[in-house]
Amino acid sequence: MDDRGACIMNGEFVNPVLTMGTQVSCLLVISHFFQLLLKPLGQPGPVAQILAGFVLGPSCLSHIGRVRNFFFHNFAVDYYETMALYARIIIMFLMGLETDFPYMRRNLRVAGMIAGGSSLICTIFAIAVTSFIYEETGAHGSGFMMAITLAVILSNTAAPFVARLAHDLKFARSDVGRLAISSSLIGDVYSVFLLTIITRNKQRYDSSIWVKGFFSLVIVISVILINRHAVNWLNRRNRNQKYLKSTEIFVLLAILFVAATTLETMGFSSIIACFLIGSMFPRGGKAARTLLIKLSYSVHNFILPIYFGYTGFKADVTLINNFRNFAIVAIVILLSIGGKVTGTLAVCFHLKIPLNEGVLLAFLMNLKGHVDMLALTVGVENNVMSSQVFYNLMMAAVIINSLIWGPVIALMVRREHDILGYKHIAFEFQSPESELKLLACVHGPRPVATMIGLIATCKGPENIAITPYLMHLIELPEKTKTNLLYHQKAEDELSDDDDYGGNDVLEINEAVDIFAAETGVMIHQVKIVSPFANMYADVCEFAEDIRASIIILPFHKHQRIDGKLESGKEGVRITNQKVLRHAKCSVAILVDRGLTAGTSYTSGSESLQHVAILFFGGPDDREALGLSKRLGMHHHINLTVIRFLHTSDRAQNMSVNIVQKEENILLATSNGDDENDDDNVVLTDFYNRYVTSGQMGYVEKHVENGSETASALRDMADMYSMFIVGKGGRGNSALTTGMSDWEECPELGKVGDLLASSDFDLSGSVLVIQQHRPSKNET
Repeated sequence: MDDRGACIMNGEFVNPVLTMGTQVSCLLVISHFFQLLLKPLGQPGPVAQILAGFVLGPSCLSHIGRVRNFFFHNFAVDYYETMALYARIIIMFLMGLETDFPYMRRNLRVAGMIAGGSSLICTIFAIAVTSFIYEETGAHGSGFMMAITLAVILSNTAAPFVARLAHDLKFARSDVGRLAISSSLIGDVYSVFLLTIITRNKQRYDSSIWVKGFFSLVIVISVILINRHAVNWLNRRNRNQKYLKSTEIFVLLAILFVAATTLETMGFSSIIACFLIGSMFPRGGKAARTLLIKLSYSVHNFILPIYFGYTGFKADVTLINNFRNFAIVAIVILLSIGGKVTGTLAVCFHLKIPLNEGVLLAFLMNLKGHVDMLALTVGVENNVMSSQVFYNLMMAAVIINSLIWGPVIALMVRREHDILGYKHIAFEFQSPESELKLLACVHGPRPVATMIGLIATCKGPENIAITPYLMHLIELPEKTKTNLLYHQKAEDELSDDDDYGGNDVLEINEAVDIFAAETGVMIHQVKIVSPFANMYADVCEFAEDIRASIIILPFHKHQRIDGKLESGKEGVRITNQKVLRHAKCSVAILVDRGLTAGTSYTSGSESLQHVAILFFGGPDDREALGLSKRLGMHHHINLTVIRFLHTSDRAQNMSVNIVQKEENILLATSNGDDENDDDNVVLTDFYNRYVTSGQMGYVEKHVENGSETASALRDMADMYSMFIVGKGGRGNSALTTGMSDWEECPELGKVGDLLASSDFDLSGSVLVIQQHRPSKNET
């Protein structure tokens, strides 16, 4: 009679499903309790979740006889491992979907060196300490396999732990965060390779291993191709739907689970395969959009807490009850720390990465609880190691290591926030070849085409990296009081967050998908549902989170059929004004007149767009010039800088004199004004780099006062499809004297307000830019 029958005969009710369900419920409840306690202290979610499993496990509550008898049954173990397998599949697939793969591809060498350096030192330490641990744990069997297992334990970095911790501490989108996640994923590849050796050890004489390996590769490639064709078909099907249906999501996930479980049954880990399938999943369209929305909520709120909780649940520190066991655990933890810190810092020193960032990377690479625990479990199941003492002590070492480094990293990030936090660099000082992160906001579908066209031109040349975000701002209406019960309401009164935005969401999604298909540039979409009073805070916080260089806001007026601008909601204008005051990066307001540079590019046209930047002087104009360099490098843009100077400057030679010599060098003569000196330096550099080479144009306009300035602007109204100007200009300059007499929108500045005026006959759009000037608290 089997064990199940014995349990029933003894009057015990053993239901593995009930046991697992109770464990999952307890893990969620306890983890949320710890999160409420630890979050005010700045601790990330994974620490609370691992600690919840640790408390529920044999180290604490399960040390009690009745609790232990309920949770620890031979039947329940298989269910626990199956649950962990399915959790790993969905977690790694979502990590692939969320990973910034273009960044990882650009920085593959750096991330690979960091992962390789730390893993190499840890592997050497593992080999050196194997004989000692082998003897002290009383192990039997292959010492080589124990060395491989120790190498996995010491060298592995838990990529899900790193990603989630970086997200909770709000540095996942920083360069350090993205580099840490990329390095941990590459480290997982090395650990999975060692895990494959452990898994195949039992079948080392099986000559079909290479055939199975090739077949596994074919499975992964086939799934990637099937997803590509299936997703394209699903995106074209039912265009009027915002998201995929539940059955369609089920089919896509079923393909993933069938492939992953097939690899597992063949003796190969599906961790890297699931990540590759996720990273190669077509990003554009409602399929990827639906999966990201549905999976992110379930994974972050349920699957990851359960997965991390189960990690802590497996540790049993009560076995560290003598000096020998304590010494073994301490040696493993210290060697792991030493190997990771030494290897990572050595590589960071070689790559000239700042010391504070290198230390944070070294600490992040110490996070464990992923492939290492799987290696221990597989080793026991395949009888690779016959020492239960080794298994239990290594499990305890892994969990203790993670519980140590999680709070340490949180403390370091909080203390070094000024260094590791958001550091805005103005376009005035940026290289046009550097990566651009921008946040474009829309309240509806009307300005989307113009915004997307602007994103396309901001990219500049094809080889310049850009990470654009499109935020759909939706007003949260005030709740109306009603005495009706929920089931008594009409169908159109029942809504959730997915319903906010109505059909506008469909039009925005379609425009973004067309742009992604034609250009290959992925625009990350975000939806914010908030009352106008607090909307600015959501915009500023998200911009800081993504490390945006600029926020582009839509003007509160929109163009009518007759060409005049009509005012929209006052809340839009108030939001723009608040973002201008509170944002920690540059802010631009786009006055959309429909003929913006870049719109022809998104539709596949090869026409050349003429863009003018109006330069009056001052930090905002220099910021506008810095951004314009990127636009001017685009092959569909003909950029001209039009500098406005006072007529006295030409007569007295008090400003900038452009002298074209044989060397094509711009000579500047200063009049002693510091602000003017800064303008001259910027224009000198711009002229020497772009004008002398013929890439961009430069024109000077000499005017006497604001009236002549307005007249000059009217003369060029039909010459350009877009005008770019700084908000502040030179303050009370003679060039704009009198222009503020008819000012309607101070948030645009004097010149921007004139260009956006309904009385000004202008066919091109206007982009008004304000440079961020840090306050005393930021400096």
